Amino acid sequence: MTSCHNTTTTVIEESKGVKRVALLGMPNTGKSTFFNRITGTTAHVGNWPGITVDLLQANVQLNGEPTEFVDLPGIYDLKGFSDDEKIVKTFLENFAVDLFILVLNASQIDSQIRLALQVKSLGLPAVVMLNMADEAKQYGVKINTELLSDNLDMPVFLISAKYGDGYMRAYLEISKTLKAQEQSINIDNLKTRLSEHSSISTKEIDSVLNGAVEMPSEMAVNLTARIDKLLLHPILGLPLFFLGMFLVFWVVWTVGLPSQDLMDNMTGWIQGAMIEPVIQPLPTVVQDFLINGIWNGLATVASFVPLIVLFFILMAILEDSGYLSRSAYLMDIFMERLGLDGRSFVMQMMGFGCNVPALMGTRVMRSQALRLLTMLVIPFALCAARLQVFVFIIAAVFPHGNGALVLFSLYLLSFVAAIVTAALFQGVFKNEEPFIIELPPYRIPTIKQVLLRGWGEVKEFLQRASGFITFGCVAVWFITNLPPGATGLDTIGGQIGQFLSPIMNPIGINPHLTLALIFGFIAKEIVIGSLAVIYGLNSLAVSQHITDTVTFIQGYSFCIFCLIYTPCLTTIVTLFNEAKSWKFTLFSLVFSLGLAWVASLIFYQGALALGFH
Repeated sequence: MTSCHNTTTTVIEESKGVKRVALLGMPNTGKSTFFNRITGTTAHVGNWPGITVDLLQANVQLNGEPTEFVDLPGIYDLKGFSDDEKIVKTFLENFAVDLFILVLNASQIDSQIRLALQVKSLGLPAVVMLNMADEAKQYGVKINTELLSDNLDMPVFLISAKYGDGYMRAYLEISKTLKAQEQSINIDNLKTRLSEHSSISTKEIDSVLNGAVEMPSEMAVNLTARIDKLLLHPILGLPLFFLGMFLVFWVVWTVGLPSQDLMDNMTGWIQGAMIEPVIQPLPTVVQDFLINGIWNGLATVASFVPLIVLFFILMAILEDSGYLSRSAYLMDIFMERLGLDGRSFVMQMMGFGCNVPALMGTRVMRSQALRLLTMLVIPFALCAARLQVFVFIIAAVFPHGNGALVLFSLYLLSFVAAIVTAALFQGVFKNEEPFIIELPPYRIPTIKQVLLRGWGEVKEFLQRASGFITFGCVAVWFITNLPPGATGLDTIGGQIGQFLSPIMNPIGINPHLTLALIFGFIAKEIVIGSLAVIYGLNSLAVSQHITDTVTFIQGYSFCIFCLIYTPCLTTIVTLFNEAKSWKFTLFSLVFSLGLAWVASLIFYQGALALGFH
């Protein structure tokens, strides 16, 4: 069924007997879900010369032969000019492919079939996966795959990548088509070839869909429409959104915080029953280094792993349910006044998990000005690493109140910081790009999906942070134990904290907390671990010590500073890679540091003036 026109392509003998399959599709069609299903757990980041971003690839056995699958970025149009569309075109021009798998949303086939027609016009071998077939059926969309396959001259399958429906039949067809494809293909002069097919007319789309696809004349009032009447209400929409986010932090506080005690008990048992007996024969200084320099720091961070798992699971439910896209819709009018748009809001929401993928997500924005302004505000998002810092400090300095409210106030403050920044610089970064978003239907994420998503995020979080945490804890131990015999503020670390006291005292941050913030520049996870090392105590003892020595307004000022000040090292590197400008990167660092100090100063001195202590 697959056509291949030699006038538009160049045939290349595939080297090393490895065939290549590329997945292509629009955003939010389940393409990555299909990629994960067909490749299992073998995916890794590939090295593609000439392509500036990471592409996931996986090597699997298909038809008894090694086959390479590549997950290309989601795009709307091969003729588009967004960064993701440029990456796909660069890939097509420079790397040979044996087969394309087009993943489209079956319930939106009338608007997505254009991409399949573009692939057909280039004469590329392809198999079409109409994903989310269960939703299409629910909405009354009827598709005759055999007739549509004949009209497209491509194999077409209705599947559900999430549940696996129709997957095996599609898998067998992919194997069959790939086996029949004897030669790899890449495209010469892609821009020229696309210009020759400059427009795919409505008539052409209708001729392909006619008789094969039956769309309901008027979408029936379904669950999604009924829910949207409430959640997208012009007056109630935003209050309900913020209520929902408060509930997220309430669950994190009431369920996640008690889990810390269980982890503390576990790490305490490991230390007493396993580590201390083993290191007993070693010199005292070595024992101190292993327990206070490494173990206490790592154990303190580890105690927050259940809380982080819970947070990522809740965020996965929000995103996979389709509500995150609606938050962009709700905020777009307000964000537009600041020179941003709804996508900027979504990116900041993504930053609650980690700022790094949120910064990378700005590639979908065609406007460079919009990208830069969005990248300037994303680091203010309350990421998972900061979350554990805030939970730890709030539990210590606000033990008898409603900590969930205090935590939620920091979430709101992250938006205030973003709003202030956008308002200050919207004239510098002028955006004229229109905002277009496709609202997916509400979905009920499967337990397996949510757990896998949560575990994947946590695993990446721990892999990224573990090296930084170990390095940070070791470094903190050395500077708080040198010169030999010195203690407290007489150590190198204490002297550094005292040196910065004229700057940090006005915002209520003592030398010990200042030192923790300095190491938090490497990774925010180190802040808590470094406190355990600085005080030479385990997490429970550190928490009690902070309760005894730090007031609530000092602790809250510390949290404000930690929220806004210079982001972690990984975020800075990502910021530079995305902005391609050291000048912009340095400006972002200096601005966030200054804003953090000003915000903490206003709060701390204002609280003192009102009589709080």
